[in-house]
Amino acid sequence: MRNLLIVAAVLVGAGSWLAQTADKMTASPARATSGSNMAGSARVENPAPAAGRTLSIPRDARGHFQTEGRIEGQRISFMVDTGASVIALSEKSAARFGLRPQRGDYNATVSTANGTIKAARTRLAMVELGGLVVRDVDAMVLPDEALSENLLGLSFLSKLKRFEYAGGRLVLEQ
Repeated sequence: MRNLLIVAAVLVGAGSWLAQTADKMTASPARATSGSNMAGSARVENPAPAAGRTLSIPRDARGHFQTEGRIEGQRISFMVDTGASVIALSEKSAARFGLRPQRGDYNATVSTANGTIKAARTRLAMVELGGLVVRDVDAMVLPDEALSENLLGLSFLSKLKRFEYAGGRLVLEQ
């Protein structure tokens, strides 16, 4: 029994060290969008280690804030939507990282700009956005025809230190 407790303590310590190392690796400045066209792309700012991580997202031509992130290691594009309660994913996007709700899972009623629809509740272990990492995030999967873009809602944003509109950009800070 004593040996088992020692092994468990070592594993917990190793896990903590690995998590800290991973956080340090994601803290380095990186682009939040892909492709060679960097005009209008989101950027990570890290003015001082104690200040936390900051992501600055410019408005696109439509006036929206588009960015790319990762769920379960898979790239996913989002439109930031401060009016959405949770992250909203299309079925096609959710399927890329293994989320395939059954018809019976669509038991949540959601009001959208296009009317009321049924959605499937889920929880995402980790969502990464340009170096900002949020764990245990509520989300919903909506039918593809009900959602033209994945939405990054308040279930992610509310876990940040702050988010604000400043100088034509959406600034997220962790």
